Amino acid sequence: MLDDSGSQDHRGTPEAPGRVVTLIERTFWEAISDDHATAADKVWGVAYRIEASKVQEVQAYLDIREINGYSIQYTPFHPADSSQPTLSCLAYVGLPSNPQFVGVQNPQKLAEHIYRCRGPSGENKEYLYMLELALAELSSESGDEHVKDLAYRVRRIEASQGDGTGGSKGGEKTDGVVAHKELERLNSTDEQEEME
Repeated sequence: MLDDSGSQDHRGTPEAPGRVVTLIERTFWEAISDDHATAADKVWGVAYRIEASKVQEVQAYLDIREINGYSIQYTPFHPADSSQPTLSCLAYVGLPSNPQFVGVQNPQKLAEHIYRCRGPSGENKEYLYMLELALAELSSESGDEHVKDLAYRVRRIEASQGDGTGGSKGGEKTDGVVAHKELERLNSTDEQEEME
């Protein structure tokens, strides 16, 4: 399941941590209350096959980037194409004991916080809009109501503040989702910090 964690080093600062999503175990998810009671039974995402010669390099990089408050777990990954076999994938799963783990928040207050935060990797709202777009593009079933609701709320705040572009520079709004033209696929551990 997805929940919110603070981002002090990518989409926020130690004084004003941005918000990013993190995978958490279903048992923890079921023990908390959320304003979005329609949480899906599955989490959508992308699995990457890493070339054998790059596995150690990629894992070392991810361990540094993601290890703060996460446990490394292998989890089943079910491709959207049900004719494909289930894969075992390494995932970084959030721990509620992580000091940056903030859990459930009031959606409007969370949207206001996301609107205000910015870090070395850019605006927190840009991360939210790109997450919304990425989820929408995975499958016709893959959108996340919590993410859509937050993006809608942040866009309303933008409009009320007079900067209602619906996204950030380089993006165009289509059906409430911001399409970013400047993103490109990168190899190995080259990265764009857009999706933390």
